[in-house]
Amino acid sequence: MFAELIKKEKKAAVIGLGYVGLPLAVELGRKLSVIGFDINEQRLEQLRQGNDPNKELPVSALAETSIEYTSSVAKLAEASFFIIAVPTPIDTHNEPDLQPLLSATRTVAGVLKPGDCVVYESTVYPGCTEEDCVPLLEQISGLKAGRDFKYGYSPERINPGDKEHTLRNTVKIVSGCDADACECIRRVYSLVVEAGLHVAPSVRVAEAAKIIENTQRDVNIALMNELSIIFDRMGINTYDVLDAAGTKWNFLHFSPGLVGGHCIGVDPYYLVYKAKELQYHPKMINSGRFVNDSMGRYIAKKIVKKILAQGKNILGARVLILGVTFKENVCDIRNTKVVDMVSEFQDFGARVDVMDACASSEDVQKAYGFPLVEHPEGPYDAIVVAVAHTPYLSLTEDDFLSLSGDKPILGDLKGIYRGRIHRMIYWSL
Repeated sequence: MFAELIKKEKKAAVIGLGYVGLPLAVELGRKLSVIGFDINEQRLEQLRQGNDPNKELPVSALAETSIEYTSSVAKLAEASFFIIAVPTPIDTHNEPDLQPLLSATRTVAGVLKPGDCVVYESTVYPGCTEEDCVPLLEQISGLKAGRDFKYGYSPERINPGDKEHTLRNTVKIVSGCDADACECIRRVYSLVVEAGLHVAPSVRVAEAAKIIENTQRDVNIALMNELSIIFDRMGINTYDVLDAAGTKWNFLHFSPGLVGGHCIGVDPYYLVYKAKELQYHPKMINSGRFVNDSMGRYIAKKIVKKILAQGKNILGARVLILGVTFKENVCDIRNTKVVDMVSEFQDFGARVDVMDACASSEDVQKAYGFPLVEHPEGPYDAIVVAVAHTPYLSLTEDDFLSLSGDKPILGDLKGIYRGRIHRMIYWSL
């Protein structure tokens, strides 16, 4: 199949044109005939006009590639090499929500032909591809996996907002149902990944490798968050401690903070789910999740105590939060823990304004039920810098004071202004 793809006698398709699928489709579109499939017509129209809705890719990148953007299943049927890159979120009970993945699988299964190949990029628990997805492909298509069609798994490693670690220069893991599938998948990805490929011995190994990448980070950040709680009680600044400890050559550089987004705050729950199915209850992973999921409300409570300590009434106190996205310099608001802070402040009776240099007010309103303020109007009793967007890095104490009332409090979650605040009550993790 690879030779036919290169000659453009056959087409590749990327299903799901979000943070993961679009960069991949754009790179493949420079080499192959690519169909970009998505069920969101508004997104497709923006892409046809040369604009990335997520603001991750420049207009030039979209202009330099050749992709047929469509929501038509009939058009999708023209493809032979399918890459599924849809979200894998969790539900309200922190259980895996496989509906987007299974829906995409059903769509592909409906157009699957003998000789085709299906590759999954979505983050899942080990075994999901072969236990949940492949049987569905077989059932709907009437074809037999391994004999009539091939499949594989190549976990995404996209880091939103990161211009340094890109698809091209990040090593990619690939795997296949057999040697032939693995070789074809390897050759396709080698067209766009310059850093090299790691061939995993099985699909399950590739799935497991992906899930522990983010679980490891989650547990390490949880440790930093727990340390920050301890050091706060000691009157020690956590970032001062990390600066000192970081001088050791083998010290791992993690820092405290809110853990949201579509990866670190979600993926560990997939591993927990599978472990419980195997009658093992992971203690460390669950503990890390508990600590990180609690941080938003913990931070709000700390600021509330600071307000009360100034002799102010928390009922009606005004709080400004800078940043609502799950990380700096992205517009992605999925699973942001800033909303936990907002809820906690409101539960205490405080009035909260939120602004963000990157996020869409319309998207925040739709997802979380409150709009963003474009121009904050003080005076505020407390200002919390929750996300280190680049425009916020140059803010000065005078900037904060201009929005503040008497005895103002600055909450600096990332330690950006450490040593620069002298006329406000300063607190950081």
